[in-house]
Amino acid sequence: MTTVGTVNNLDLEAISALRPDLIIGSKLRADTLYPQLSEIAPTVFSIRPGFPWKENFLLVADALGDENEAVEVLNNYQTRADEVRESIDGDPTISLVRFMSGKLRLYGNLSFIGVILQDVGLPRPEIQDIDELAVEVSPETITEAAGDQIFYTSYGRPEDTGEAAVVSGPLWNQIEAVQEGRVERVSDETWFLGLGPTGAMLVLDDLQDMLGS
Repeated sequence: MTTVGTVNNLDLEAISALRPDLIIGSKLRADTLYPQLSEIAPTVFSIRPGFPWKENFLLVADALGDENEAVEVLNNYQTRADEVRESIDGDPTISLVRFMSGKLRLYGNLSFIGVILQDVGLPRPEIQDIDELAVEVSPETITEAAGDQIFYTSYGRPEDTGEAAVVSGPLWNQIEAVQEGRVERVSDETWFLGLGPTGAMLVLDDLQDMLGS
């Protein structure tokens, strides 16, 4: 692949040199560059990445003329989500913890992984059952991450995000799910950055492996 800058600093000359037939992006990331990009090639922007990942997938498919194929992909995803739900006994509440540099988040329903859990039909702890991306807590209030099952990860190295210090600390180990071994570290790239049906299907595989009977 050819590097065309970063999310916050696109290299328009490099993009133009590739002579693209179509440019796909999001208003959240590059709204102010839409006029320049649309002069290079037809440009399609979603509102934002993240929780509207299914709508974004359909938007791209529409731009490519592959609407029917995209609907089939999403139908297959939901069929798989239903299979995963059938493999899980009971209704365990799922807590999602993500360590980031300077932040510690419990993820809500308006997130990529939150949508997947809703599609599977798995409940969330009250603090995370919100129509928001996430709620921020601190290492001192990490016990608010309690749930029947905890999944956690880091955006970056655990030593840099605070994960290593928290999960080895006394408060984390006071959480009942941690004491009873109902906690798993997951892939940040898949669970939080997958942002599409391919990543979602991998998350479903993980959920069945970790929770299925």
